[in-house]
Amino acid sequence: MPDQEYDHNRDLETFKDWLQKQPHLPHDVDELLLRRFLHSCRYSIERAKRTIDLFFTVRSNAPELFCKRDPWAPEIRRCFEITDLLPLPNKTKENCRIFIYRLNNPDLDLFNFVDAVKTFFMLADTRLTEDDDIPSGEIPIFDAANVSLKFIGKVNLSVLRKYMMYSQIKFHEPKAESLYKDVPRELLPEEYGGNAGTIDQIKRYWIKKIEAKRDWFLTNDKRWAVDESLRPSNCKDDRVDQVKDLPGSFRTLALD
Repeated sequence: MPDQEYDHNRDLETFKDWLQKQPHLPHDVDELLLRRFLHSCRYSIERAKRTIDLFFTVRSNAPELFCKRDPWAPEIRRCFEITDLLPLPNKTKENCRIFIYRLNNPDLDLFNFVDAVKTFFMLADTRLTEDDDIPSGEIPIFDAANVSLKFIGKVNLSVLRKYMMYSQIKFHEPKAESLYKDVPRELLPEEYGGNAGTIDQIKRYWIKKIEAKRDWFLTNDKRWAVDESLRPSNCKDDRVDQVKDLPGSFRTLALD
């Protein structure tokens, strides 16, 4: 066994052992998810500890996003219908996954921001726990074809601005060739000039995967919860305190 693989497996065991000893954190965590945390933290165990604590704390303090997540619920099915959430099947040569997000229905009266974010995280959880492959990064593509001024009233512009700065989004004109300089054309869906299949084919694949995890979603509310009454005094983090101080409803969250 190569030394690097041995070290990574040893790190995983150390990480798992630490998690089992944390009274406030969930213990029933998929090994694949733990590997993802280690990988994303460049196998720094201390960073992985802080990150997974924050991960579960955010979830526990945002029940409107991470609880009552039924793939068959009317509001979730509506999100599936009016939005396209598409992790594409093939990666770039740099081992990055491509993700397309777009509104496919211009009737924004059907759009609910919180429901859309909840659905997005349901897809993210499906990928985190079902996809064995761990990419080096992700390239998000937001198609604004059906976004109008009316959409502004649906989102928090301050949050959107900071998100765009954080993700370093580039802007491309409709049907511009410049997109293909950042994303290889052949990796895109047919509607974008690529060879990755149609949007509908890719979308149906992921909807089926999410629906197949229905029992997991319905029982996961408490499995991944944090019990703050059991948090050790030596397990404090300023970021955790900031999360706990957030307003009770995601709808009232505003960052200036």
